[in-house]
Amino acid sequence: MKYTLYILALSFQLALFSQTNESQISTRNMNDINWMEFGEFVPSKINTVFLPTGTLEPHGVINNGADNDAPQAMAKELAPGLNAMIAPTLPYGMTGSLAAYPGAFEISEAAYRPFIKEILEGLAKNGFKNIIILNGHGGGQTDVLQAVAAEVANEKNVRTLVINWWSFAADVTMEVFKEDGGHAGLNETAFIQAINPGLVNKKRYNKNMATAYPKDKTWAATPFPSSIGLYKENEGYPNFDQKKADEYYKKVVEKVGELIEDTIAKWELAFGD
Repeated sequence: MKYTLYILALSFQLALFSQTNESQISTRNMNDINWMEFGEFVPSKINTVFLPTGTLEPHGVINNGADNDAPQAMAKELAPGLNAMIAPTLPYGMTGSLAAYPGAFEISEAAYRPFIKEILEGLAKNGFKNIIILNGHGGGQTDVLQAVAAEVANEKNVRTLVINWWSFAADVTMEVFKEDGGHAGLNETAFIQAINPGLVNKKRYNKNMATAYPKDKTWAATPFPSSIGLYKENEGYPNFDQKKADEYYKKVVEKVGELIEDTIAKWELAFGD
């Protein structure tokens, strides 16, 4: 009798486990998922997708792909809690004034604009209603992303949100470090250090690697003379403080997550699911 009860209990647990397993997606990465499982979850159970965008360019003493790694890490952290899929990162972008440096890639606007538009259209075609672009690279790329995202939202009846994380989290930089940051400066270096300290080459650093950006278009140099560009004179030099880096990373990801959650909630309030 006891054995029979044990078998029944075990069968019930296995059935429950099977049901639970079937209700949970095996991966959040579109690159890794099977097409049949994708169809079972999108869009009926998941209608939000993250698209990380960046570029390859020099970043002081951190890796050339920092603009890709930052949004990828955010997407990975946020996807489960916000019930989102993660599209493959677009790692080539409109690099601009740092294009001449070793390892950098420059994609023209004429090529980038239609390509990113077709990616967004493809995400819409696959059933995603909320398309969140987590952008890691600035310059002219930000304007193009915002313009194209708006076009796709209106043409395909989807909702798009573009987040330039370093600008959006400027207040977090001041809160944690008590000073402004820069391109490959204090803030961006800290973010990458929190993701993977092995991508930070501290021994190669010296202050002469940094230049403050010109004020009010007073001068312009191409290539820009330093791969570390400071937003303010004498502020934003990397300090490699791991504790501060971890704190900064956590607060930035939380702030970005709150924006996405709030935006989707208000979309649903205004337009329904």
